[in-house]
Amino acid sequence: MLNDWLFIGILLVIAPIVPLAATVIPDFIGPRKPSRLKSQTYECGVETEGETWIQFKVQYYIFTLIFLIFDVELVFLYPWAVAFNQLTLFGVLEGILFILILVAGLVYAWRKGALEWF
Repeated sequence: MLNDWLFIGILLVIAPIVPLAATVIPDFIGPRKPSRLKSQTYECGVETEGETWIQFKVQYYIFTLIFLIFDVELVFLYPWAVAFNQLTLFGVLEGILFILILVAGLVYAWRKGALEWF
């Protein structure tokens, strides 16, 4: 029993260290040769003209987030659909409930106008 808790303790110690090390170590070992050319704004291989700070509509980001949410949910629905013939009634009802929650979220986003592109 103590060994199980030991692994959890080790995980709790190591878990914050890994992302912290991944962000801090490159600052120490990475090459630093700043130049005027590297500091310029780069946009798709074309040199920018005029003011480079422009305001984007938040609507584009919301549209993208909604797409990502429903795209990731497909990852959860695919195994359910593949094993549909082998599921019990509880498994089928859980899948239907999951789909109904997704539909409710889609209807909510639609009514809020989050799916309007322009």
